[in-house]
Amino acid sequence: MPELSIRNATIKDAKLLAELGARTFWETFAADNTAEDMKAYLAESFHPDQQAAELSDHDTYFKIAEEEGVAVGYAMLRAGEAEESISGEKPIELVRLYVSKDSIGSGVGAALMRECLRESAARGHETLWLGVWEHNHRAQAFYRKWDFVEAGTHIFNLGDDPQRDLLMSRSLFPPSSI
Repeated sequence: MPELSIRNATIKDAKLLAELGARTFWETFAADNTAEDMKAYLAESFHPDQQAAELSDHDTYFKIAEEEGVAVGYAMLRAGEAEESISGEKPIELVRLYVSKDSIGSGVGAALMRECLRESAARGHETLWLGVWEHNHRAQAFYRKWDFVEAGTHIFNLGDDPQRDLLMSRSLFPPSSI
């Protein structure tokens, strides 16, 4: 089993995150969406300039999971305003948590989640929340395993397709739950 490490991303990782983000998003959602909507979303969300802007935002944090120096997953956290239905104190959003198709089921997602919970609590946040596509049942089950509960819905625009996301949240305290 290859050794897994998780590190903080830096501005130098913009190109890596653009490629990894586009690839893992495509692997996860291409089969259930039109090529046009996927291409539009990927062009808007996963290019090096966009990743550099996100990496430069002092309220945004990226974690990169690597096996033997190869990036196999990543997570993105963003502090700030939460959706109206998120009721917990001092919220932070888990914007993205994606793992390469070949590494799903190997513990990479769990390791990234543990690191996101730890990082969020260490930065003084009390609530972690996210949006997950209503048709992504595998991800919903993963989040429920980590004590996330449904808190509402919102619309996520994938190209020209408005899709319904479930909003989920969990408390980061007590720390023993992390």
